[in-house]
Amino acid sequence: MNCSTKNLNANYYSSVDEIPSKVWSSLNANENVYFKKSFLKSIEDNHQNLDFFYVVLLDKNGNPKCFGSIQIIDFYFETVKNDLESFSKKIKKFGQKLHLFPKKKPFKLLICGNTFVSGEHGVFIADGFNKKQTIKELAKAILNYINSNEEHQIDAFLFKDFVNESLSITNELKDYNYHPFSAEPNMVLHIDENWRTFDNYLRALKTKFRVKAKKALKLSKSLSVKDVTKDSISQQLSEMERLYKKVAKNASFNISDFNLNTYQQFMNQLDNNYVIKTYYSENKMVGFMSGVINNDSLDAHFVGIDYSLNKELAIYQRMLYDYIKIAIDNNLKTLNFGRTASEIKSSVGAEPQDLTMYLRHKKSITNKIIKLFLMRVQPTPFRQNLPFKNKLL
Repeated sequence: MNCSTKNLNANYYSSVDEIPSKVWSSLNANENVYFKKSFLKSIEDNHQNLDFFYVVLLDKNGNPKCFGSIQIIDFYFETVKNDLESFSKKIKKFGQKLHLFPKKKPFKLLICGNTFVSGEHGVFIADGFNKKQTIKELAKAILNYINSNEEHQIDAFLFKDFVNESLSITNELKDYNYHPFSAEPNMVLHIDENWRTFDNYLRALKTKFRVKAKKALKLSKSLSVKDVTKDSISQQLSEMERLYKKVAKNASFNISDFNLNTYQQFMNQLDNNYVIKTYYSENKMVGFMSGVINNDSLDAHFVGIDYSLNKELAIYQRMLYDYIKIAIDNNLKTLNFGRTASEIKSSVGAEPQDLTMYLRHKKSITNKIIKLFLMRVQPTPFRQNLPFKNKLL
């Protein structure tokens, strides 16, 4: 499908398989794992509960200038827990009285971004182009597509997750009545170039935190840790799924459940750029962790934990240290731990990185109510630990 905006033409595709190879080569987006066709295809193939489409903006000469990855999900207010739980229910009840929110149907949410990964992984704009104008053109193109496709009855639009350095560009979305808000931060550990081994990292910690690390490593010493391979993953998926559901159920905010069958394609298509480890106690799987190596960063992906044994065996703490070891062993510069559990992640050296999202409801009155809700959305306060002897620059 083709549609014109003010300065750019928009092409729409319902699958990555439909996107011409010229688009990938022209944008030079393949250096980023999250924009690789194979990565997007893996998610698309394994999440039939989501609707997908992709937007490519082209200049007057037909050259691709922007790529947008879109997912449409069924969102339920009941998934919001903790401090915002009662408030979100009040908003929903009030909205239903005014016939603004569907009573029996789910809330249809369009996401420009990656539903299953924190970070700027939904919009790619070519260098040397007016990025402020392009983000507005992309927002307009998405709206045009929805308005011309009756099968997509969208309630709200969400652009996610932008770092502070991008806000001078993405704040242009305010002109289209998008409301910015911040949820939980991404916790980032900057890998010191002097850390050649994990022992170097341990020696950089203050005594209190080094003792804590060694205690966790001692408690988890009985665990058998296995590197999951292309050949072994199929035999472990059912147990991994069981543990993942325990974590997803505990999450304070979960947009949509991840299908772990996606892991098989990740491992086949991304080779050594996708890492999975499983943790066993007495031949029983008690945890798993997964991560994406993207250029000079390691991004922690999903984990699974047997909470009944977590304290006794320090399973989650061990995972955090294993992520650090992987990052050091691969000479990476940053480790993105993602959202949630901010305090414990700060105890291993991670620092908060704000991520801003932009939300807009299709109906103008509801959009004003949504704005009031978003003003109440604040990251959960936590104690920021400073575990290093010398603060990293």
